[in-house]
Amino acid sequence: MSLADSDRELVVEELGREPTPAEAALFENLWSEHCAYRSSRPLLSAFESEGEQVVIGPGDDAAVVALPDSDGDEETYITLGIESHNHPSYVDPFDGAATGVGGIVRDTLSMGAYPIALADSLYFGAFDREHSKYLFEGVVEGISHYGNCIGVPTVAGSVDFHDDYEGNPLVNVACVGLTDEERLVTAVAQEPGNKLVLVGNATGRDGLGGASFASEDLAEDAETEDRPAVQVGDPYAEKLLIEANEQLIEEQLIESARDLGAAGLGGASSELVAKGGLGAHIELERVHQREPNMNALEILLAESQERMCYEVAPENVDRVAEIAERFDLGCSVIGEVTDGNYTCTFDNEAVVDVDAHFLGEGAPMNDLPADEPDQPDTALPDADLESAFETIVSSPNTASKRWVYRQYDHEVGVRTSVGPGDDAAIVAVREAETGLAISSGAAPNWTDTAPYDGARAIALENATNVAAKGATPLAAVNCLNGGNPEKPDVYGGFTGIVDGLADMCATLETPIVGGNVSLYNDSVAGPIPPTPTLALVGTKAGYDAPPMAVDAEAADDSSLLLVGDLGLEAETFALGGSEYLAQQGGSDVFPNLPEEPTALIETIADIADDDATLATHDVSHGGLAVALAEMVTADAGLEVTLSTDDPIGTLFHEQPGRVLVQTSAPEMVREAFDGIAPVVDLGSVTTTGHLEITTGEETLETDAATIAGLRETIERELA
Repeated sequence: MSLADSDRELVVEELGREPTPAEAALFENLWSEHCAYRSSRPLLSAFESEGEQVVIGPGDDAAVVALPDSDGDEETYITLGIESHNHPSYVDPFDGAATGVGGIVRDTLSMGAYPIALADSLYFGAFDREHSKYLFEGVVEGISHYGNCIGVPTVAGSVDFHDDYEGNPLVNVACVGLTDEERLVTAVAQEPGNKLVLVGNATGRDGLGGASFASEDLAEDAETEDRPAVQVGDPYAEKLLIEANEQLIEEQLIESARDLGAAGLGGASSELVAKGGLGAHIELERVHQREPNMNALEILLAESQERMCYEVAPENVDRVAEIAERFDLGCSVIGEVTDGNYTCTFDNEAVVDVDAHFLGEGAPMNDLPADEPDQPDTALPDADLESAFETIVSSPNTASKRWVYRQYDHEVGVRTSVGPGDDAAIVAVREAETGLAISSGAAPNWTDTAPYDGARAIALENATNVAAKGATPLAAVNCLNGGNPEKPDVYGGFTGIVDGLADMCATLETPIVGGNVSLYNDSVAGPIPPTPTLALVGTKAGYDAPPMAVDAEAADDSSLLLVGDLGLEAETFALGGSEYLAQQGGSDVFPNLPEEPTALIETIADIADDDATLATHDVSHGGLAVALAEMVTADAGLEVTLSTDDPIGTLFHEQPGRVLVQTSAPEMVREAFDGIAPVVDLGSVTTTGHLEITTGEETLETDAATIAGLRETIERELA
């Protein structure tokens, strides 16, 4: 990829001369889609990002949100960030995914926060394809290796398989950090005369052109030809950097900070000073290097990992160097903040001299045509209930993800109260006596069927996940993944997911405080489905939550209720976007969403925290049938009776915003949801370990052992 002719003309007009090779490369990377959001920024104003708890919204390395504080003392802040490493994870799944984790953790560090939790949302081609399995195994290994080595727990996430990710998988990683007002740092340079200090690993030639590589379709030979654009991670150096950064923040030695990610040193340092309306002078030969004979362009643009750029007051530079040496990290004083242009020299020769704001913000936006997605026809397959149940429960999309999360250390840091495998994770923020619930994911079947309504459903689904564990949504970040935006049908679908996510989050009064956009996820196999990953956090008093599994000890004194539509009307149990249609074939429109989502979520959270509630479980992928199967254990079973003329539609439609509740006070639940959502008595809890579902004249019977066997698809296939 090279600087487009139209962009070069703008640069020449601004500079009054032809750009140097280093300048041209800087503009190529920083004006790329990956960095400048040229096709997506015009759409992002749809998101509401302000709120009472929002301290720093979009635009920095990570967002900052204040947690509700029960005693009114000094507020505790969390940081939220999410990043994609899609193209690198196709070329080199292990390093591509690992460095995605490293990058989002450093985004957290640059805000003066200590990372306390990770969530990963992963998307691959059909599970029965060997190449998909290869990518899947490599990505999970990369994430687990990096996260485990740095001691940050991976507590939540999602895994989806869909044919259209075959040529371009997605790896989206979110990070939550912890800080407060005294520790808070931003990526806004403060004052001319302050020094720019590079701390961390030495700079090599890895990752050259990573930003521009991420801004074009994957070629057929990408796995070999684009390997130099993929960074190589060193989690042990990152762990040292985490602890060094903590010491620097504690001693208040940092004026501003930026991690070195896309476009390397050039990207981080120019963005840092541009945000402060300032400039910089950098002497590139001062950068500590690990490879011989590196030229100016390589030093400027290499995306070598585990590096931070700090703005430091002159009197604190020596102390910063001492701390870096203590943690066995490299440290270079590479230049200083100025009130002029962004300039770089190499061996006393000027190689860059541009206005930092123009470099960072001067890229023209794209005005692209967008085609409205077509509504699918209704063409439903025939299937018997028993075979459909077995097929859907054993589908890789709905099957257990234990094979994935057992590789993650999700308890390191001793904050994890509810770990992976439940509707949402909960980590204990003892500093604020608050439980922080985390849910992250998307639903490619939903947004492939209906981009706008599917994205609305994804926002509601993540909110329902945290509410089912008793938490109230606080804020969210998104990772908006799409194909080549120059294709009108692709851009139309992308526009739909932006608007859908924005509308539902606004309805739920959950601000979108930051995010990431990844376009050109396109290959010879075609574009990916529009994929709006949402990482949403909620808060609750305390750290406990009702379990997913039903409680056999309360079998005689409790009922199983469904909050939400059972699906007795055609517009409710539409099967569009369902795993049932994905497995059986056919098409349908997407189901209607609940009419009162805000009150619904608030009430679900209240009921989940009630002492009479014994178990809760969100109904989502795979529908009611899968949710019921997931609640059964060897000791606890369910006897369910459904009054329906369409058991397939009732059991497998995927309308979001529904929750199963085991309660000893069913009347209290009905009263709480009066006028908000239907409440259906499904049946009773038993001590048999069996699941029995009766629908009219047909009864489906199975047991916990059989269900567990069906749900071991991933583990069994990868053994």
